[in-house]
Amino acid sequence: MTEKREYRMAELARLAGITVRTLRFYRERKLIPPPRREGRIAWYDDHHLARLRTIAALLERGHTLNGIAELADAFDHGRDVGDLLGLGEPTEETPVRLTPEELAARFEGEVTPENLAAAMDLGYLGTDGDELVHISHRLLEVSSALVREGIPLGEVLQAGARVREHADALADLFANLILRHAPEEELHRLRPLARSVIEAELSLALDRRIRKQGREGGED
Repeated sequence: MTEKREYRMAELARLAGITVRTLRFYRERKLIPPPRREGRIAWYDDHHLARLRTIAALLERGHTLNGIAELADAFDHGRDVGDLLGLGEPTEETPVRLTPEELAARFEGEVTPENLAAAMDLGYLGTDGDELVHISHRLLEVSSALVREGIPLGEVLQAGARVREHADALADLFANLILRHAPEEELHRLRPLARSVIEAELSLALDRRIRKQGREGGED
């Protein structure tokens, strides 16, 4: 097991590549958590160092200190990984662990405090110490692909919230159908059938929508 390291203020500032004065400023602005105090000595740890490096990375990407302060507050008060994943529940989705820097790199310029809060409220993101946890590798890849295509992350998240409502309704429909004819333990075994129906119907619906768009586009 890795031994927890602690640092005095001057050492932490040196490791983070900032001045002690800057470190004090960040602490006063509550950009980093309070240190552990032993008498008059303040002790910082690797959590503080990771946060300082995150601040530096976000500043390099053009974020303001006010925006970073809101992000820091969201990190500290976000849903933890247990709440996010629902410990003990079966799932076919693979969670992804990310540092704040990795998240910022995936969504260049789009990781605003508003978008971060929306992703946490939606249940896409949770926190686990210094890391963020995205609930689904597939959703993360699709979201970042849409943003690369020029769609703002805020609109992607709004669409995700609407999809969530429809998905919950479809899950209820399938579950009620099964439970009328089979015991509850069959739900997990038969879930691939529900997924296949939904994927096929969505594919057919997109075909219809594309054909409709083509007809409308061809009208004079």
